[in-house]
Formats: sequence, C-alpha cells, structure tokens
Amino acid sequence: MFDFLKTLFSSAPAEDLTEIISRKPFLVDVRTPGEFAAGHPKGAVNIPLDRVAASIDKFKGKKDVVVFCRSGNRSSQAKAILQAKGIQNVVDGGPWENVAQYTG
Repeated sequence: MFDFLKTLFSSAPAEDLTEIISRKPFLVDVRTPGEFAAGHPKGAVNIPLDRVAASIDKFKGKKDVVVFCRSGNRSSQAKAILQAKGIQNVVDGGPWENVAQYTG
C-alpha cells in the first residue's frame, strides 16, 4: 500500500526530468487555461485536469508523458487518472516551473 501511495504522490527527481525531457516527451500542463496563458514550459500543451480523462486519445501512443501543474497536486491526480486508463509512461513533473527549467 505504501509503495502505491509513494508512486501516486511522488514527483520525478531532477535527474529523471533531465533525462526524460531530453527525449522530447509529451508535456501536458493540467492547470486551467488562464493559468497556462500566464506562463508555461516551452512546447507544453494545456489539458486541464477536468479534461484529462476525456482527452485520453491525445496520450495514446506517446513514448513519454510529463504532467505538471502549479504545485504538483493536480499533476499527481492526472498521473493517477492516466495510469487507470492504461497510460503507464507518465511522469509527474510537479510544479510547472520545475519542468520549465529543462525545456529552454
């Protein structure tokens, strides 16, 4: 049980993000459109958390997926939703600024 919770609520360590982002993943900002418009990592798309489940087709076939938000709370929820829908190659990038520092 603890391992499941650890996986569900953990963000990728910085060294993992460096490696993953070097592979040009599908970067998904799960914040609201207004939050996204105020700033986001280069190359990111905006799929708000409440639209993730309905947008599952956009994730299929992606080699690597990194989800992120303002604090890491919504991104951990997005990761759980995607994994429940069969998308297993998902990394919780945590706060968007964390991801932005690796995207140039």
